[in-house]
Amino acid sequence: MKELEYPFDSELILQKKKSLKKALLADGSKRIQKKIAVLGGSTTSHIVNILELFLLDRGIEPVFYESEYAQYYQDAMFPDDTLLAFQPDIVFFHTSNRNLTMLPEMTDSEEAVNAKLDQELSKFRAMWDSVSEKFCCPIIQNNMELPMYRLLGSRDAYDYRGRENFITRFNQGIYDYAKTHESFFVHDLCYVSADYGLAKWHNPLYWNMYKYCLCMEAIPDYSFSVAKIIKSIFGKNKKAIALDLDNTLWGGVVGDDGVDGIEIGQETGVAQSYYEFQSYLKQVKGTGVLLTVCSKNEHDNAIAGLNHPEGALKPDDFIVIKANWDPKDRNIVQTAQELSIFPDAIVFADDNPAEREIVRRQVPGVSVPEMDAVENYIRNLDRSGFFEVTTFSADDLKRNEMYQQNMERAAQMAAFSDYSEYLKSLEMEAVIDDFLPVYIARITQLTNKSNQFNVTTKRYTPDEMQAVFESDSYIRLYGKLIDKFGDNGVVSVVIGKKDGDTLDMDLWLMSCRVLKRDMELAMLDTLVEKCRKAGIKTIRGHYYPTAKNKMVRGLYESFGFTMLSEDEAGNTSWTLCVEGYENQNHVISVHGNEE
Repeated sequence: MKELEYPFDSELILQKKKSLKKALLADGSKRIQKKIAVLGGSTTSHIVNILELFLLDRGIEPVFYESEYAQYYQDAMFPDDTLLAFQPDIVFFHTSNRNLTMLPEMTDSEEAVNAKLDQELSKFRAMWDSVSEKFCCPIIQNNMELPMYRLLGSRDAYDYRGRENFITRFNQGIYDYAKTHESFFVHDLCYVSADYGLAKWHNPLYWNMYKYCLCMEAIPDYSFSVAKIIKSIFGKNKKAIALDLDNTLWGGVVGDDGVDGIEIGQETGVAQSYYEFQSYLKQVKGTGVLLTVCSKNEHDNAIAGLNHPEGALKPDDFIVIKANWDPKDRNIVQTAQELSIFPDAIVFADDNPAEREIVRRQVPGVSVPEMDAVENYIRNLDRSGFFEVTTFSADDLKRNEMYQQNMERAAQMAAFSDYSEYLKSLEMEAVIDDFLPVYIARITQLTNKSNQFNVTTKRYTPDEMQAVFESDSYIRLYGKLIDKFGDNGVVSVVIGKKDGDTLDMDLWLMSCRVLKRDMELAMLDTLVEKCRKAGIKTIRGHYYPTAKNKMVRGLYESFGFTMLSEDEAGNTSWTLCVEGYENQNHVISVHGNEE
């Protein structure tokens, strides 16, 4: 919904929140439902209402539990029957520096201030531990905004008696906890409030009259920031940017002005703005986001522009380059197909409002940020939170390299008339075995990102995955695929729960970047072998249809499973007898962790 895209009109959102919600619920979108417990240190009603809008707009239908005013500690430590029955999928602590009760006084010694800090942090750590133990779900915790006033002026930042110093040290305590708890996420309230403007944020009227720790006008900015973290946790991030070239990556039109005539580099203010935007995109690429080109241009002109000596981006920074005269919406759809992702995983960045509107209308789900002036490009993309990072694995660092290797595989495939010979030519090796601790983060990430090759689309939090890893009730497999072009990393996950001599499949997924490589057969062969060793006689599989996983509707049938049932919604159950099963993978060399 355009009204909820950054930069948005906060006043409009606050005034029309009911009609916006009605329109969102009536748009026919399929959304995942998540239960969110908001444990507040101040009033939360308007925050929850606006947060709901942003989550609905990002494919999540939230159901909320709100603590009574300032009862966040009691709910965390001693949850009542209502909260226990609610069983949240995520707990959000909406606290602020108003909830710090042990602040330093000018008469305190340094030891006394340190003791106060330890007490405050101990209280919060106890809450986080309690919630984690009772609900085994992700936790989002605000850090604390800077104070409304500074008794010591600039000295407040470093004097042990300064409240600014105290809050900064308290925030560091939150960060230290986050480093050792994977299901714990920090919402950077300190940054959001500073970005909004502390003088406006700290309007005492709203606290004194309504017990809001921020001004009413800032609530959309605040809720939007929280929503970005929640949608990232539940796998709703974008994966790629499709970038226009002329007047987007550089100033001018390369086909008219020539390479020497375009503006990029350090010579003028405008040229530097384009250079900074390219540099920003280079950093975004480093987080695992795929860069592509979608430009109406001659291909040779586009490549020449990207090879400009003053540019930060070069042709090999882009995984796909579509520089032609085809409609841009068509190029975006084709780019998605080549990358084996859905178009709604793409952000389209173009300075031309007409092109933006065409793509917005023709390709539902593609995000189309405002690109009104080059000096605003970075802010608009960055604040939109399309690529909010809540987990970051070694595979993220290598994602562009992996996709580039896939393009090379596709080029080689074109040279073969026999597909099986092509697969053999890849010289594939797979490591398939029980989970290793080093891969738990990547495995969890895959469960929240993989939508197409995913028979149940069950999502796991880090704590839930850790519980599966530590339990003897499961047979677990991860699959890592390597070929002559490179290492694809962990690309497949299988989890089955033991039920006597039957294994019930909770999860079977695979990354789209290794589709049609027989990796699923290698996983199946290893699963059957593990079942035999565990005394499992029957494997029972399940397929739950979604808008995105139609490609695996017939997966179990292709494996040789027999259908047991199918309901009106298309949910199917399947069974396979372990005895008599013969291996189906003939092109991938498989070994385990020890090998």
